[in-house]
Amino acid sequence: MTIKRDGLTRRHVLAATGATALTAGFGGIAAAQATTTIRQGYQTNIWGMPTYYLMKSGYLEKRGLKTEDFAVPSGNLTMQQMVARQVDMGTYAGPSLLIGHDKGGLVAIAQIETVGATGALVVRKDLGITKVSDLKGKKIANQTGSSIGNIFVDQVLPANGLKKGDFQEVRMNVDNMIAAMTAKTVDAMVNIEPYNAITEAEGIGTIVVNLEKYDNVPVFMAATPDFVEKHPDAVVAYLKAWLDVKRDFKENPKKVSDVIYSFFTSKGYTMKPETFATAMGRVTVDPGFPKDLVPYMTKHAEVLLQEKKISAIPDFKKVLRTDFMDKAQSGS
Repeated sequence: MTIKRDGLTRRHVLAATGATALTAGFGGIAAAQATTTIRQGYQTNIWGMPTYYLMKSGYLEKRGLKTEDFAVPSGNLTMQQMVARQVDMGTYAGPSLLIGHDKGGLVAIAQIETVGATGALVVRKDLGITKVSDLKGKKIANQTGSSIGNIFVDQVLPANGLKKGDFQEVRMNVDNMIAAMTAKTVDAMVNIEPYNAITEAEGIGTIVVNLEKYDNVPVFMAATPDFVEKHPDAVVAYLKAWLDVKRDFKENPKKVSDVIYSFFTSKGYTMKPETFATAMGRVTVDPGFPKDLVPYMTKHAEVLLQEKKISAIPDFKKVLRTDFMDKAQSGS
């Protein structure tokens, strides 16, 4: 396996459009909105690939929007950029959204996908370990502060007999973990796709526990309160583009797969199409707002409050801004 290290720096993708690019049915979007540029954050793992596809699909340009692209290894880094008002929108799971709302008033404008099946604790194959409890005293690579990292350390590992102090947490970005596993500098990793599928396919590691058993992990598109206040029409147009993306994932999966597969191969990953298919098959893309989110988010908020990672349980009517998606889906 070959991994290039130059692919995760900030890049800028500007899709030149003008007011004339607005399609029929968008009379409610003022001409000034046609020049709105969205500073779009996304993670370079499988969670961020629906957003990557959105930016490459042309649907934003058709709706008169531009994007400036900020790529990072993990969504919690996008959240931090948004709290600092360096980025306008980005995807991450519930725990990061709650922390971002607590620290910077960030809001969710849609649930984009569910990715519980993409997260796993992977152990080096040569160790022959099949149970989480056998990792006591071992080195576990984790992107500290990420949603998946929080869920594993705070919930999954304790449920399987490990508590903090029983293992050595090695902090690193998810894109560096395969190399660490190969070099045997860590014994296991808390990681997501496509890295888990690559690790298994290359005989480096074995999945011993999957996150889906504990958490379906909805991933949200979050926005800064500043952006949604200044550009509400652009937010609705943006979500309409997401509904176009949803249709492609359902009706034209090969088109989607080809675009996303090219992203990883362009970064130097030698990944067989079937390995990639395994990774993508663990992602469900369905932009919207399911009805059961408040109990789910409340549970995570209680854990984060106990861990002193947030200051209070939030008002979820302020966290989950369903009004924009309602307008996008209604066509108004």
